[in-house]
Amino acid sequence: MSQKTHLRYGAAACQVDFPNPADRKGIKPHVDRMLQMIDMAVQGYSAFMPIRLVVFPEFGHAAPVYSTVRELYDKLAVEIPNEHTERYVTKARELDVYIQTGSFLERDDRYGEVVFNTTCLIGPDGILTKYRKVNTWIPWEVHASPHDIPDYDEEMFPVARTPIGNLGVATCYDWIFPEPLRQLTANGAEVLIRISAYMDPWGATQPMDWWTLVNRCRAMENIAYVVASNQAASLSHYPPFSWPGGSMLVDYEGRILAQADPGPGEKIVVATIDIDALRHERTTRRGHQNLAHLRTEAYPMYQQPLYPGGRGGEGLSVEENDRKITQAKNKLDY
Repeated sequence: MSQKTHLRYGAAACQVDFPNPADRKGIKPHVDRMLQMIDMAVQGYSAFMPIRLVVFPEFGHAAPVYSTVRELYDKLAVEIPNEHTERYVTKARELDVYIQTGSFLERDDRYGEVVFNTTCLIGPDGILTKYRKVNTWIPWEVHASPHDIPDYDEEMFPVARTPIGNLGVATCYDWIFPEPLRQLTANGAEVLIRISAYMDPWGATQPMDWWTLVNRCRAMENIAYVVASNQAASLSHYPPFSWPGGSMLVDYEGRILAQADPGPGEKIVVATIDIDALRHERTTRRGHQNLAHLRTEAYPMYQQPLYPGGRGGEGLSVEENDRKITQAKNKLDY
């Protein structure tokens, strides 16, 4: 009698400490190093668990260091797919792994001179999903949210159904809002991936430690695993901020399975993902079943728009973001 295969594997959250490139030529050395780290994770931990998922942080390739969309578009933005994503596909096929890339600054001619903050889930069969950050870190980030694009008709919260489970990703500030992760879960996600560049004092350090607080909460409220990679660049690489790392893996009860010690520098942290256990829990649980218990009609605030979208991303600026924030605040009764 054949024994059923148990869907259980290792995931690796990798954090990096790169200087930010001033132009596209600086992206390749970062990709070189991240490909080496994939080899390290898969081969180094092979005696303990098969590593099937490897995750890198936001700004792994480039950060939006310029203050205008025009500069980002001209100097750092790339189309997807590109030479770098092809290298990740080759590595995924070689090692039979799934790679959540660090974010690219993406240009897409269908939307004019707009820049997105984009991460790709890449497997042995190629690019599976492309996620564009929905909640940009306003007012400072001037790349566009898909929410800013009139008649944007692509899935904002894609989920990939893979042999290692259903994988969904959201980026950094997205996680401060419960809604993106709730939507990914409603779309079928079982593993919620966070690529992030959350800085001090809100990152992985006391007394605030939003990083750990939010990751555990999103895991618990969605009955989902969380694999979270945080930027770990030193102040000299990404001024004016320093980045505490603290990359971590959390189970569907909100328990921390593994976490890198906070502080800058390259690190790899691994833990086991047990998809069969998660599916059993979701199927049998009746209490603390937050999505099934959600009383959607009870929240009229969701029936009116707050932060204005659909106005395009080409003219974004810090000043325009501030104007839109004020417009949204004026609609709130506080």
